[in-house]
Amino acid sequence: MSLVQGVNHAAVLTADLDRFIDFYTGVFDLEVVFREETPAFRHAILRAGPTSWLHPAEVPGNAHGAGVPAMFDRGHLDHVALTAASPETFAVLRARLSERDASDGTVEDLGAFHSLWFTDPDGMRGELTLIVDPGLRGIHAPRPLPLPA
Repeated sequence: MSLVQGVNHAAVLTADLDRFIDFYTGVFDLEVVFREETPAFRHAILRAGPTSWLHPAEVPGNAHGAGVPAMFDRGHLDHVALTAASPETFAVLRARLSERDASDGTVEDLGAFHSLWFTDPDGMRGELTLIVDPGLRGIHAPRPLPLPA
């Protein structure tokens, strides 16, 4: 048994805090639970689950506010993955991401979960997952999964 219960938060640099908040609240219905402006930076906390948050920060002049598109060239933290609450919410989020041109809607089957990649307004790659086997048995390389439109 692990001594931790999960990932508490991911701190993400953004070029535009308002745009970041608009995207993640508009697509994923995340709740803004904290927001602050200081002379040095602006930041917020968006609830992504009962005990998990995204913590975006806008720091003027910081070169890391824009994402790098190539996987594994993005730096120490490559991407953030969010988990859909159900197959129905996965479908809703897939449609929302496609409507915003943030995803082409392709879903990959990885055995224990399904995965949909998206790009947020800062160019950061994100992943939406749907857990189909909580025991994570049968994980395999990504395969295209045809889903109804």
